Amino acid sequence: MQPNGNAAAYFVDRLTEAGRGDATAFIDPSRSLTYSGLRAASSRFAIALRDAGIARERRIALVLLDTIDFPIAFWGALRAGVVPVPVNTLLTPEQTGYVLADSRAEALVISAPLLRGLRSVLADLPQLRRIIVAAPNGSTPELIKGETGFADFLAAGQDTMPPAQASPDEVAFWLYSSGSTGQPKGVKHVHSSLLATAETYGAQVLGIRPDDLVFSAAKLFFAYGLGNAMTFPMSVGAAAVLLPDRPTPEVVLATMRTAQPTIFGGVPTLFASLLAHPLIGPGAGSDRLRRCISAGEALPEAVGQRWREIVGTDILDGLGSTEMLHIFLSNRPDDVHYGTSGRPVTGYEVEIVDDAGAPVPDGDSGELLVRGPSAADGYWNQRDKTRRTFQGEWTRTGDTYVRNADGTYRYCGRADDMMKVGGIWVSPFEVEAALISHAAVLEAAVVGHPDELGLIKPRAFVVLHPSAVETPHNALHEQLKAHVQAKVGVWKYPRWIDVVESLPKTATGKIQRYKLRLLAK
Repeated sequence: MQPNGNAAAYFVDRLTEAGRGDATAFIDPSRSLTYSGLRAASSRFAIALRDAGIARERRIALVLLDTIDFPIAFWGALRAGVVPVPVNTLLTPEQTGYVLADSRAEALVISAPLLRGLRSVLADLPQLRRIIVAAPNGSTPELIKGETGFADFLAAGQDTMPPAQASPDEVAFWLYSSGSTGQPKGVKHVHSSLLATAETYGAQVLGIRPDDLVFSAAKLFFAYGLGNAMTFPMSVGAAAVLLPDRPTPEVVLATMRTAQPTIFGGVPTLFASLLAHPLIGPGAGSDRLRRCISAGEALPEAVGQRWREIVGTDILDGLGSTEMLHIFLSNRPDDVHYGTSGRPVTGYEVEIVDDAGAPVPDGDSGELLVRGPSAADGYWNQRDKTRRTFQGEWTRTGDTYVRNADGTYRYCGRADDMMKVGGIWVSPFEVEAALISHAAVLEAAVVGHPDELGLIKPRAFVVLHPSAVETPHNALHEQLKAHVQAKVGVWKYPRWIDVVESLPKTATGKIQRYKLRLLAK
């Protein structure tokens, strides 16, 4: 018989068989779970799925906060050969209903605090056969007819179900893209992709060790968070601390102090907000902190430098995508170049091409393409988009990049965010990075906007730093324009500057520039 390619065999059963069964795998604010406990609970979940009539290759949606229930349900589904579909917990009820209908999920596992606003939507999903409700603290949730408590569902199973025999190329789980410019797309990933990201980024860049404790502010429903807090620690028998709450600077710093993680994963917006918090200091509260990583959007150079000065640890910024499952272009612990996304992770190749698909020379911008072992199997029921994105071994990222002479890669923006000013291409990210390097600016986003002649010029939306000195807006605007001119070029400065309280973002921290373009009309 061929070795079982089911990812549950590698990430769960292998650890217990190797003597790591008593090691802690996950810690949430109320409970903890060992590797042997995960193996037993995921077996019970798998058997309960089978007994409930959820057949192999059918989908089960996970609308779960980050608690130990998430890995139990995720690995339990894989163990049964059922396809788990983690869903963004910050979607509106209508958006969640769209994902459930689009995936044709036959079962749903949902955290009790998220259920009330969804019940009316769930009633209109005839294919949904089972609703399993989990209380974040493990208590018994309040249920109505047709719902089952998570603990009761597990109690129906047994502890000894082996993982279903699966090919490494078999679809294991789906992740829905963030949908920053429309309805999210179901991205299908195979079993071997999880191991591929662990063996590449997890081992070679992150350098994950069995004694590590990982804290990812990015949630498990997000490809980046799934790798940070589940795939990578589980690949070596390490542990992860899970946070069901919204990762505000206050909550994150409190978790850093109490949990004392060795690795922290965040997004650029959070790193900037943490730097603005009065309690930020060495280790961001953790005396054991040895590694920080960032993805979701490019990290501004000024944020990385300030973090290193104040916290004492570099941030390893990188580029990943839902389609590639995790980071494939990254800075490394001994090779940090702030203002860039670093170099390709070993095992991945990247190429920058022009509109005709031809490679461009160093210093010229173009679309970044990537190929590697964790590429998705395609989009669910989106044939045209699958063909446009997945072209043979190469995946189109939609990101515009420049390869520097030293071999590092510099982000310029999404391909559809680039703008021509005076006949010269301007990267919105370059202007944003210049704005953020000013002491008064906490966050910035730049979009193209027509002037009185209909010519496109940069328009900036900025969130001011809490400690920014009060000045008349016109005076501050002129200061910022001059600052950008000095930093990146006289023609790139924003002709208009809007001071706003916050920037529209997806749940994964990406700025929704299309909303700003609509706002600017």
